[in-house]
Amino acid sequence: MTTEGEKTAPPTRETAPAGRSARRALAGRLSWGLADQAASSISNFVVGMYVARSLGVTAFGVFSLAWVTYGVVLNVSRGLATDPLVVRFSGVPEDSWRAAVVRSTGTALGVGTAIGAVCAAAGPAVGGRVGPAFLCLGLTLPGLLLQDAWRFSFFAAGAGRKAFVNDLVWCVALVPAMVVAAHVGTVAAFVLAWGASAWVAAGYGCLQSGVRPGPARARGWLREQRDLGYRYLVENVSLSGASQLRAYGLGAIVGVGAVGAVRGAELLMGPFLAVLMGLSLVTVPEAARVLRQAPHRLRPFCLLLGGGQAGAALLWGGALLLVPDRLGELALGDVWSSASRLIVPITLGVAGAGLGTGAAAGLRALGAARRSLRCQLFASAAYVGGGLGGAAAAGTVGSAWGVAAATVGGSALWWLQLRSALRERPLLSVPEVRTP
Repeated sequence: MTTEGEKTAPPTRETAPAGRSARRALAGRLSWGLADQAASSISNFVVGMYVARSLGVTAFGVFSLAWVTYGVVLNVSRGLATDPLVVRFSGVPEDSWRAAVVRSTGTALGVGTAIGAVCAAAGPAVGGRVGPAFLCLGLTLPGLLLQDAWRFSFFAAGAGRKAFVNDLVWCVALVPAMVVAAHVGTVAAFVLAWGASAWVAAGYGCLQSGVRPGPARARGWLREQRDLGYRYLVENVSLSGASQLRAYGLGAIVGVGAVGAVRGAELLMGPFLAVLMGLSLVTVPEAARVLRQAPHRLRPFCLLLGGGQAGAALLWGGALLLVPDRLGELALGDVWSSASRLIVPITLGVAGAGLGTGAAAGLRALGAARRSLRCQLFASAAYVGGGLGGAAAAGTVGSAWGVAAATVGGSALWWLQLRSALRERPLLSVPEVRTP
């Protein structure tokens, strides 16, 4: 591991083959990240389209409320369990990785069980269409979070192929589950089918890794990783919590149908978001490797990452504008007419998020949790303010434009903070691998 006082030797003829080998290895890990997220996002896209076409815009809005709630809980789990894992246990000896994964996946399972119990208890109290959906979400949260924890564990080990196979298992299990849900024809049935199939993949993850989650060791993991975990928790929850507040606020100001329209527009960005999220699975581990092996390459790595994602988002959004209404209605049914009006602002927002992802990966690799937390809190506050302020001023379209402006502004702050962190590089310590 490269420490602060060490110098990186300049490349020579002898080191050139090793450099090419390292680049091939990096390309391979990135490819598996993209393939894994493609499997995950395609399944999410298909599920979203299926529910939208089966239930209509209002019921799809209810399903979307359950979906964004899951997003909040997922980010709680990642902040406490898997984000510290990928920062400190990427590319480490197998024994250290296995010991860390026992505690990390145990923490994810514990988070899912605790918050799932709250959702399941709240469901009957809420009633209506929303209550049963949240009851089913609570029953399936432990499996959903454990499946996600396996993905990050495999990428930390550089075994992206296993994460890809795990997501394929989930996709296969989804097919019969969705068929049954369609026969029932309720939001709750679709939520239960989606979550129950995740349990299948979560169980298969135990077989793939040869590791059993240790919920009893979660307290020790939280204590050891508290310097990163709790900051990442606040950072992640502020991100997903902002999305949830915007969804609930938009539903209150404009109507539940507006939530479905926004979700529909996000589904249109689904294939590109698959790329964005697929890269996010490996960017922090790879940035950490770059920092340890060649610290001077961290800034170019982050610039290439963020700029490439922003450019790709703009290209994808431009292509969506050329989609004929007939094809859009075939994909989203009645949701298309309202979702298509949001393509331009949603595209700009996703491009801004992609640009900021490069800087965020650099800050995570540097272990600059205080700076990244500051950025995320600002970005989340701007997201909620822009989304709800825009909704009050101009309805659903105004909310989308407000979010786009907030996302671009937040991205600028991420890059300013990364520049400051790199200037302070001699004062920062490289994230160390902690072994039990």
